[in-house]
Amino acid sequence: MARPTARARTTRTPALRLVLTTVPPRRAAAVARALVAERTAACVNVVRGVRSVYRWRGRVHDDSEALLVVKTTRGGLPRCLAALAALHPYDVPEIVVLTPAAVGAAYDAWARASSGP
Repeated sequence: MARPTARARTTRTPALRLVLTTVPPRRAAAVARALVAERTAACVNVVRGVRSVYRWRGRVHDDSEALLVVKTTRGGLPRCLAALAALHPYDVPEIVVLTPAAVGAAYDAWARASSGP
């Protein structure tokens, strides 16, 4: 059996945190860029074409949105959440934080270096 390369090694105690949120498609790029520029996120994936059906103020809505998958770190999470709350256009934004069970060690190190202190 071949030994795993450094690229394939994972860490089971990752610093990486994933923050999920949805925004209007026209605002997605600006929010993503601001989070990365402020070093509160290492990377943000913008997934367009998300359709959200939800209840708001007594009515059912069916809207087009963009999903943002924000990569930050355990230490950077408070700053990231504060920046996201300030940038977010919704009254009640969806902000969900996920902690991965394992992350590629090299990617985890890159995220720590890229999202600032």
